[in-house]
Amino acid sequence: MTDIPVKISFAARLRNSFLTGVLILAPVTITMWLVWSFLQWADSWVKPYIPARYDPEQYFDVAIPGFGLLIAVIGITLIGFLGNNLIGKWIVGVGESILNRMPLVRPIYKSIKQLFESVLKEHSNSFKKVGLIEFPSSGTWAMVFVASEAKGELAHRFNEMGQQMVAVFLPPTPVPTAGFLLFVPKDKIVMLDMTPEDAAKLLISGGLVAPDFTPPKVIEPA
Repeated sequence: MTDIPVKISFAARLRNSFLTGVLILAPVTITMWLVWSFLQWADSWVKPYIPARYDPEQYFDVAIPGFGLLIAVIGITLIGFLGNNLIGKWIVGVGESILNRMPLVRPIYKSIKQLFESVLKEHSNSFKKVGLIEFPSSGTWAMVFVASEAKGELAHRFNEMGQQMVAVFLPPTPVPTAGFLLFVPKDKIVMLDMTPEDAAKLLISGGLVAPDFTPPKVIEPA
């Protein structure tokens, strides 16, 4: 039996062309807008502190976007360089001793410092692995970012209960910037091969954008 070709109306062609244009332009436009907004935000914070004689806008009639961000990156790098030598370490130590004497400031500073040290520490595996846990009930699965194994008093208490627990971060969708910290038995986590970037895309899209996956080949015994 011969298949009868389906005729597409002119209106349907226009709609398909419009949707194709949206698919092409929307990601590019949104990406450029986000980058531009970030540059504007960085410039608005940094440029007021740049002396006028070092501001290129004083010599050119055209604004240079991203100049404030460039200065911020250079400044942070210089501070890191100074913090690695003896004089810089002494200055940092004096500053930390002052902050540690402030009752209200001390816990905030120490918590933020520990957070950045754990995330930015070399060879750290924090939040670099993605997994699945049963949440909020049995048979329902949620995607989590694996932080680290329980440490300190938590690890001691869990060991007393005979449990090896892992700290995981359970983000919401579509904005995965807040969420829940959960301690889950290690053997209850189903580890995934996808990267945190792919997991973030899946969360932000509400499950619409799934990363490519090639199942491993099963070698049958001869």
